[in-house]
Amino acid sequence: MSIIIKKVSDKATIKKFVYFNINLYEGCEQYVPPLIYDEIATLNKDKNPAFDHCEAVYFLAYKDGEIVGRIAAIVNHKANEIWKQKYARFGFVDFIDDEDVVDRLFESAESWARHKGMTHIHGPLGFTDMDHEGMLIHGYDRISTMLTSYSYPYYKEHIERIGYKKDVDWNEYLIPIPKGVPERYERIAEVVQKKFGLVVKHFDNKKEVGKYATGVFNLLNKSYKDLYGFVELTDKQIEYYVNMYIPLLRLDFFTVVLRQEDHKLIGFGIGIPSLAKALQKAKGKFLPTGWFHLYRALKGNDNKVLDLLLIGVDPEYQGKGVNSLIFNEFIPAANRLGFEVAESNPELALNKKVQSMWDGMGVEHHKTRRAYIKKL
Repeated sequence: MSIIIKKVSDKATIKKFVYFNINLYEGCEQYVPPLIYDEIATLNKDKNPAFDHCEAVYFLAYKDGEIVGRIAAIVNHKANEIWKQKYARFGFVDFIDDEDVVDRLFESAESWARHKGMTHIHGPLGFTDMDHEGMLIHGYDRISTMLTSYSYPYYKEHIERIGYKKDVDWNEYLIPIPKGVPERYERIAEVVQKKFGLVVKHFDNKKEVGKYATGVFNLLNKSYKDLYGFVELTDKQIEYYVNMYIPLLRLDFFTVVLRQEDHKLIGFGIGIPSLAKALQKAKGKFLPTGWFHLYRALKGNDNKVLDLLLIGVDPEYQGKGVNSLIFNEFIPAANRLGFEVAESNPELALNKKVQSMWDGMGVEHHKTRRAYIKKL
């Protein structure tokens, strides 16, 4: 039977678009489903503030009446303006191991991108850096994190077969948590704190966090602005992500570094107990029982893996040891709560500054993701 491509045009079909990813990976031990409610909201132009400067189209591939593939094509006009390019993005891409399915899906995305006047298409990327980025090309035997996606090995083969080339790679690291703060971190933290007049803010409740949450995302905008494809989050987007992530915070792993003289925010670190296995048990659903698995993973004492979600330092202070103040907080808290390993989220392979944070900690580079690009 021939492959039929249909454009997603209503809420019911968006649901099918999201569920295809979950159904395709049923039984895969390494796959972590998204939280379905959040995924649907991300794709909904009425809920996701990224649509203030993005436009997108979603395609489903059918074979014998069954859904066999999906892809989103996105134009982020703000990104194109900042980076002075005419690029479309592809993302939210999944498919069965079938050449015809892959060919038709990507032909649909590429044709739409050409119609929009784009010269290249790259991905997998989402609307913002907070969405899943990159296709897994190494580490197929490792479980994903909440903020990353899994992909079968045949994805890479098909992407390269149809003419996509490497654009950039991200590395992920598994970091054994030391039993105590390494001496070099203690020493550097003490020097940095005195030299620059810095203090670490501790939080007793999430209401206090709210006072700093917007500042954290503003600092993220400032510290990440030169990274691949990054686009500053708008005020509406910041509010959107604050509401999404504050409920997940565990205050032991929310650290902000302030300049003492004026309380200017110059660094932050955010970690959460891994939600990977909880999301697997919940199958991406918050109700009726998914909330219990998520709550237990966040608050329980049997979770051994800590996800390092975000670390940011004001460019004025980068390379001066501010990260050591964050690790000085995280490591004792992790030991006290029984965590054994931390997992980084994707770090650009070319970003040696970030990777130098793990020097001497016995880390394992256990996963790699790739963004591909093709000229239209």
